Amino acid sequence: MSNHTNSNASVTRDKLVEDVKVLAKDVQDLLKATASVVGDKAAEARVKVEESLKIAQDKLSDAHGHVKAKGQEAFAVTDTYVRDNPWNAVGIAAGIGFVLGIGFSAGAFLRSRRDD
Repeated sequence: MSNHTNSNASVTRDKLVEDVKVLAKDVQDLLKATASVVGDKAAEARVKVEESLKIAQDKLSDAHGHVKAKGQEAFAVTDTYVRDNPWNAVGIAAGIGFVLGIGFSAGAFLRSRRDD
């Protein structure tokens, strides 16, 4: 389940990065298409948009690298803990399963009593 969640997060993150890249390309195309528009204000606007786009791309790249590094770090720490303490991990998983089982059973019991 954890791998599935990580996979979904990775797909979502990758889609976001791809969408921003497409947006950046569209903005660049728009800037090229409006290059023939003359005037000081048009030139200023193009410069501002180009600067903002560059800043956004840099921030996205930094954030992507940071999130990826944190995810890999969390995975490595968890993997090391489980490998070093396999019985603790089994105990924790069993405890979580037990608590979830009680919760689901209580919920089912309460729903059946309410239906009567």
